[in-house]
Amino acid sequence: MTTLYLFGSAAPPVLEVDGAIEEARARGWDVCLGLTPASARWLAERLPELERLTGHPVRFEYKLPGEPDVWPKADAILFAPATFNTVNEWSLGLTGKFVVGVAAEAIGKEIPTVVMPCLNAAYARHPRFDLSVAALRDAGVTVLYGPGGFEPNQPGERRPEGFPWHLALDAVGAPDRGR
Repeated sequence: MTTLYLFGSAAPPVLEVDGAIEEARARGWDVCLGLTPASARWLAERLPELERLTGHPVRFEYKLPGEPDVWPKADAILFAPATFNTVNEWSLGLTGKFVVGVAAEAIGKEIPTVVMPCLNAAYARHPRFDLSVAALRDAGVTVLYGPGGFEPNQPGERRPEGFPWHLALDAVGAPDRGR
């Protein structure tokens, strides 16, 4: 089966990740869920349920040297939601977080990778963010930001239509798209 690594940061849409997992599985993906430490804390009580849903351990820390890898190799990566901090860390190559490290390494391994940021308009105005988006795009990452992707809302507002998971999953495509 073709494997999708689904990664999430600590932004409110990560609380809906089970729906994204179900949709990706319905599209034919074997899904492995990776989280930033903060998002793992947000989902702590649900981690056993998410492991049952994916059939794989949920990972949020690097494994120790010599430990076996518990996931199959990735055929594609979807990082959604990706916070302001995560996008900036990734673009700068700051790999202290497991999921950021895997996403950074995916660039060199040429693993198809899609990211959908989730941040408010105040963070989006910070000059580093546009530089980070451009750096990831230049590296071959599909960044779903702006028209046709995630468009920032005002601080404290929730998007009435919700996080556009369908756009992120559509961008990853079907597992049979020539892999």
